[in-house]
Amino acid sequence: MTTPPSAPLSLSFPPLVDHHCHGVVRHALDAASFDSYLTESDTPAAPGTTFFDSQLGFAVRRWCPPLLGLEAHCPADRYLARRRELGSEEVLRRLLTATGIGDYLVDTGIPGDLTTPRELAAAGGGAVHEIVRLESLAERLADAAAGTDSFLTALADAVADAADTAVGFKSVAAYRHGLDLAPERPDPGAVRAAAGRWLAGRAPGGRLTDPVLLRHLLWSAAETGRPLQLHTGFGDPDLRLHRCDPLLLTDFVRAVRPTGCTLVLLHCYPYHRGAAYLANVFPHVYADVGLALAHTGARARSVLAEVLELAPFGKVLFSTDAYGLPELYVVGAELFRRALARLLTEWVAEGAWSAGDARRVAALVAADNSRRVYGLDAGSLRP
Repeated sequence: MTTPPSAPLSLSFPPLVDHHCHGVVRHALDAASFDSYLTESDTPAAPGTTFFDSQLGFAVRRWCPPLLGLEAHCPADRYLARRRELGSEEVLRRLLTATGIGDYLVDTGIPGDLTTPRELAAAGGGAVHEIVRLESLAERLADAAAGTDSFLTALADAVADAADTAVGFKSVAAYRHGLDLAPERPDPGAVRAAAGRWLAGRAPGGRLTDPVLLRHLLWSAAETGRPLQLHTGFGDPDLRLHRCDPLLLTDFVRAVRPTGCTLVLLHCYPYHRGAAYLANVFPHVYADVGLALAHTGARARSVLAEVLELAPFGKVLFSTDAYGLPELYVVGAELFRRALARLLTEWVAEGAWSAGDARRVAALVAADNSRRVYGLDAGSLRP
């Protein structure tokens, strides 16, 4: 039996929805500062090396120089000199307008001299939507709290208010404790006792690490019905990677399902196959392909193929997780489009997929899944 030939694949992408990203630095960066954004490490590169010598660094040198009037793969020092020559605002405008991103879902919970969501929209020409980081919200309220009861009341009100204005929540419990949390909602007495201990022993600006309060935040957000993003997989050295495997969330995933909350597993690498499994077997779980693609660079196609082995195609979301550098928006978008286009072209050429199905899946992952999950098309911010 012969397989009928498939129609040639003509693939174009809609404006991307970057469902998880951050602001970029406003000020000029020297070489060392720029280098620090090319890694998840919190220390400088080893003596005699730079983080430009990485998959992410090579990807920046491949895709970004032509947007600033230089040849691809130009030396890093030449690229940085051109960046300084143009200035931060012009670099931001040139790079963001070249990404093909139409919507930015911005995690506003990272402090520092970063662009606001509206500034991103103005530079990139897209719409922006806010994602509220739960731990940052609680820490801000703790700084102003008059006591345990006032803190818990303010927290409940703030989560409810955020659900009215933001398109979703995010938790970094993976950093603060690990994903091996007890799955059930903590009872009010345990929450009040944990809050009292935390406030009593906390210096201003202190981080929330108490597992009871982290669980309280997760459940408070889930019960609003808004999507909840969860950091999983690799990140900076604050976390313990073996405690960030999304499979550790299995019991929580089961427990939280009656709330109607959609859980979105971020990053996932090197546990992306486990995340794909959870998206496969639980209707309210989605898997993200951001960050890992940028950091794996020329190997992004292989990582994306592994996600698509098991994750339903309507459950996979695009993001860049860009932070600090506008270059990370460019690299994240370019590697995603190219990796997906190569995979789909191969599968159509083999006769495994039809061209029509390939085009439909490309649109789902690039934008349509995120639009559906986050209810986009209403409530966006524009410059």
